[in-house]
Amino acid sequence: MRIRETAALGTPLAVGVARVVLGALWLREGIVKYHAHFGAADILLVVGSTESNTRVSDAFRTFAAVVLAGWPGLFGFAVPLLETGLGVALILGILSLPAAFGSVATLMFYWSADQLIAQYPVMVLLSVVVLTWPVAAGRFSATPLVGRILRPPRDTQSG
Repeated sequence: MRIRETAALGTPLAVGVARVVLGALWLREGIVKYHAHFGAADILLVVGSTESNTRVSDAFRTFAAVVLAGWPGLFGFAVPLLETGLGVALILGILSLPAAFGSVATLMFYWSADQLIAQYPVMVLLSVVVLTWPVAAGRFSATPLVGRILRPPRDTQSG
């Protein structure tokens, strides 16, 4: 293989690996929460932890007190579903760009609540890789297949 061909394959491959690793990390997050029976009580723990935490902004503290505390059952159900969905979407490469945006948004939400664990910075970096090279991220993925399914058939009779 020539150097140019190797480089042309290398970037999509590296970005694709970053996408799949990010997806695996999200899938693991969701599965761990399902196995731990994550739910309303966990959301209320997050709400409680924001009340006197000086690292949490007043805006997020208010959001937690009003929205999260108002519907803990909904968020207790939605969080593992979101994490698992992000994982599956990223692993398969289905709509990688929106999934990477969702990944960053979710991680920023967690950081706003001061819910930081060791892999979150790595997950943000992997998300940024997918966001920076979205075409490469989708090269070895199911995104082209989804595009063909969603695209209406071309009318070959008109002209």
